[in-house]
Amino acid sequence: MALIDWTGLDSTFRLDGGTVRLRPPKASDYSEWAAVRAASRDFLQPWEPTWARDDLTRPAFRRRLDAWRRDLEQGLTYPFLVFSNETGALTGGITLSNVRRGVAQVGTVGYWSGVHTARRGHTLTAVKTVSRFAFRTLGLSRLEAACLPSNGGSAALLLKAGFVEEGFARAYLKINGEWRDHRLFGLISRERDQTCPD
Repeated sequence: MALIDWTGLDSTFRLDGGTVRLRPPKASDYSEWAAVRAASRDFLQPWEPTWARDDLTRPAFRRRLDAWRRDLEQGLTYPFLVFSNETGALTGGITLSNVRRGVAQVGTVGYWSGVHTARRGHTLTAVKTVSRFAFRTLGLSRLEAACLPSNGGSAALLLKAGFVEEGFARAYLKINGEWRDHRLFGLISRERDQTCPD
């Protein structure tokens, strides 16, 4: 995929996952995004960095878009919102970030789901879809992901998506105001390992 497709977040680019579709976020997504995040605050906060006081405001959303745009222009981050193909509703988000080229060819997958659409397979499908995009379109060799030891649902999702648990990192990320240990997972491309999901 040419980088030009990613120079603006209002791109018409889509990834079709069958039951979900993924596309880059844009300014007009603010109201739905803020509503889903607000309704899901208690559900999400234990697993995420502490939300800024103005996290759900329109200016904060614009700052996110600007940061994503800068990283997109450098090929470092590929953010997507996830929408149900059945209802058209926003179900969550997924980001391929920390993309490293050269001898590494690696990216990190992170995701979130709204409380009202959790555990319905949307996020699992989104992870599989982004994995295919990372390997087949971007030509990455490896994907990495992590979750808190207490987040059994996320660990199970990663395993279902073909990731393999590879280790444990102490004080890996600052989550909900504290440096927390994480379980580490990896997935390598179909060319090197047949675990890549179809």
